[in-house]
Amino acid sequence: MTSALEYIFGGTVRHPLLLLKHMKKLMSFILITTLLVCLQTKRIYAEAVSDPSAGIKGKGETSGFDFRVENLRNYLEQFNSPLAPYAKDLVSNADENGLDYRLVPAISGVESTFGKNIPNDSYNAYGWANGNYSFTSWPDSISQVSETLKSGYIDRGAPTIAKIAKRYAPPSTTWDITLNILFPKSIRYP
Repeated sequence: MTSALEYIFGGTVRHPLLLLKHMKKLMSFILITTLLVCLQTKRIYAEAVSDPSAGIKGKGETSGFDFRVENLRNYLEQFNSPLAPYAKDLVSNADENGLDYRLVPAISGVESTFGKNIPNDSYNAYGWANGNYSFTSWPDSISQVSETLKSGYIDRGAPTIAKIAKRYAPPSTTWDITLNILFPKSIRYP
């Protein structure tokens, strides 16, 4: 039986100078072999077929963990914010309204130090009506502010922080600058 090297180089190669002489053939063989191997590889995907205890998720399924919720909760806890336990509400309302999940918390940071400086039981961390507006709960305030940002600002031609600022906090010239400090840099994606 003839080995691959013997086949390529014709007989036995015993002398190093003969090997150098045939190096071009060897390099061509290695290159062609590598190319053929690469062309023959296929991607293999795991199927979502398993025993329920295996925990494999099918396409479109999620584990239920959202890093944004934990990221936001941890960030708000640094400020002892009463909004920290509502991080999931902030993220889900942002998703429902097509907002960045950091926008509403950033507004609360500018307007009330993340909900710490508000009138008693108003749940108004967003400076609505100069703080004279009251919501029924934190989830209610998060929902209403998120929906209003979408329908009253973004859908009406104010898709940036600078444009939102002109309507949200006129005549302030620093509101959008302060908001930009908090949003998007302070809450980072992992």
